[in-house]
Amino acid sequence: MNMEINKIAVIGAGNMGHQIAMCAALSGFSVRCTDNNADILGKAVQFADNYWTERVNKGKLTEEAAKAARENLVFAPSVQSAAEDADLVIEAIIEKLVIKRTLFAELDKICPAHTILATNSSYIASSKITDATSRPDKVCNMHFFNPALVMKLVEVVQGSHVSDETVEAVMTVATKMNKTPVLLHKEIYGFLVNRFLQATRQEALKLLDMGVASHEDIDLAVKNGLGYPMGPFELMDLTGIDLAYHTYMEKYKDSGDPADRPSPTVVEKFTKGEWGKKVGKGFYDYS
Repeated sequence: MNMEINKIAVIGAGNMGHQIAMCAALSGFSVRCTDNNADILGKAVQFADNYWTERVNKGKLTEEAAKAARENLVFAPSVQSAAEDADLVIEAIIEKLVIKRTLFAELDKICPAHTILATNSSYIASSKITDATSRPDKVCNMHFFNPALVMKLVEVVQGSHVSDETVEAVMTVATKMNKTPVLLHKEIYGFLVNRFLQATRQEALKLLDMGVASHEDIDLAVKNGLGYPMGPFELMDLTGIDLAYHTYMEKYKDSGDPADRPSPTVVEKFTKGEWGKKVGKGFYDYS
């Protein structure tokens, strides 16, 4: 029989992390969320408080449900206090393999033997992390989509090292969180959705770098010609141009193929600190 998951720790309280934690709290799980950046953690606390209140005021959430969610979610001061008794840990930190491996090695020492360690990475497969732990069968990808409070899809990836019991437990948690989980039976770069998105983004960046059209017109063409809800540049602004940069760089470090390097436009935006909506400026100005 599969283990029952009641306590969830989310490591990383940025846009993805705190929303994943809130989804879990709304679904009745006992959740602890932490971040090593006090400012990010403080913003996550403020966002959650405002969100519960706004949902109640709009009639989207009852007072009782909001109260229960508040009680279910604790913003913890450290990885130790967040994860020491968790049944499932979901990592949602920066897309850098070396940093993720360091965190998973720490989690392996902190967490009970039964704890599943999942990464929310959108590109880095868990097989690149698993040997930093002593529990390879309990390390997997559990990829949510941004914004996690809205988007239903969760990609669960079963690499060859991941046990059926782990997959079953993670799929069950996603379903209990009112998500729609899909299972990948093998690891592949970009998983499912991001392989489609990356193809569109790569072509959009190439067209922009070549001067064929502006980013505004490319977005308009994709939305009105292909029926996408957002253009590729709007989507990069939403998910973070810094995330796109790190994703490209991690792939380039792994492959050594110059074609995998980020486009000149992405490098320029990253260097200028124009990372998208979260900082007020990316391809578009949000000030």
